[in-house]
Parts: sequence; structure tokens; C-alpha cells
Amino acid sequence: MKTILITGTSSGIGKSLAMYYICKGYRVIGCSRRETTIKSPDYEHYQVDITDQKAVMKMISEIYDNHQSIDVLINNAGVASMNHSFLMPIDSICKILDTNVIGTFLMSRECAKIMMIQHQGRIVNFTSFAVPLKLEGEAVYAASKAAVITLTEILAREYAGFGITVNAVAPPAVETDMIKGVPKAKMDALLQRQAIHRYGTAEEVARVIDFFIDPLNGMITGQTIYMAGI
Repeated sequence: MKTILITGTSSGIGKSLAMYYICKGYRVIGCSRRETTIKSPDYEHYQVDITDQKAVMKMISEIYDNHQSIDVLINNAGVASMNHSFLMPIDSICKILDTNVIGTFLMSRECAKIMMIQHQGRIVNFTSFAVPLKLEGEAVYAASKAAVITLTEILAREYAGFGITVNAVAPPAVETDMIKGVPKAKMDALLQRQAIHRYGTAEEVARVIDFFIDPLNGMITGQTIYMAGI
């Protein structure tokens, strides 16, 4: 049974991905700051802040001790905040950058150390359409997700010699708690900027991840797929 580690599984896309991969026969290990409601013999949960280096290292060590492998890492956890740059509190800036950039980096590095021993592994990072669309009110969020793309491209080069691929997916607008507070008019306008004018689903996102983590796709690395025709 292959082991897949997914960050941010307490809700939203992360929770849906966990259920999806449980159904596909993976041993799924999730982590988030909050507890989970997922109940399955093939699911384990760690309540961990991915910006805490010691906590991340401890979690990865325990997973390896218990299962001797981490085959796939999905860096789904992320923080967003929509605000004009004049009004963005420094605490919000730090939280976005810490989770989206530092968290993604720490998880990737520590999992890659395990994957290096295995001589194989798949890492999939989450970026955003906010990067190419240059969305007003999302300066810090878009900057953090642009950093994820750069991380993806460089880590892909650094890890390639160990049989590890690193890619990124930018989901379409998906109806999750992250966008609940966004005015309907703003979301409708955003959907119109997609080539496909509707919300996506977590399962559609999972199918892109399936492509990246397929054992036969070992030549696909350092790539970003923007969904919905961005």
C-alpha cells in the first residue's frame, strides 16, 4: 500500500483529496492545525503547524518509522486574505507567507529526505490563478503563490537525480470555506475570467494530481498546470 501525505486535510479541497485517495487504495496521512472528522482505518491524522520546523521533522520521522515510506506529498495547505495593500495587517502578511511558502518548503524538504532513500517520490504543490490574473486585493497571496511556482521549478531540478518529481497545480475556483466570505459579484466576475465559466470540483483537481503522481510519468517535473483555461 502506497503512503500519501496531504497537508490541510481538516476541510476544503484537502479533506476531499484525503477521501478520494482513501477510496483509491492509498494509506492517507493528513495534517492540519485543527482536528479532523475523517474516520477510516486507512487514514491517520497529525495536528501540526507546517510552519513549525521541529514539529514537521518529528511528524515525518514518525511516519517513516511507522510505514517506512512516503510515496507522495500533496502540499495543499494554504492561507488566503483579500485586502487592499494599504489595509493589509502585518500579521496577515506573515501568516500567508509562513504557511504558503515556508510550510510548502519545509514539507517538501523533509519528505524529499525520505523519498531520496527510496529513490522515488512525487511532490505536488498548490499554487493559484491569482498569479497570472494579478488579482487586485491579493498582492501578498499572489506573491506567496508565485513563490511556490519558483520553489516547484527549482526543487524539481534539485531532486531530479533522486527520482523525485515536483510539480504544481493551480485549481479553478472551488466552492470551499476559503471563498465563503467573498462577495458573489466578485466570484461571478472571476468565473468569467476563466475559459470555463463555472466552479471546479475537488475531484477534478485530484485528476490533475493523478497525472503528476502516476509512476509512468517520471519525466514530468517542474511543471505548473492552470485549470479552467486561465
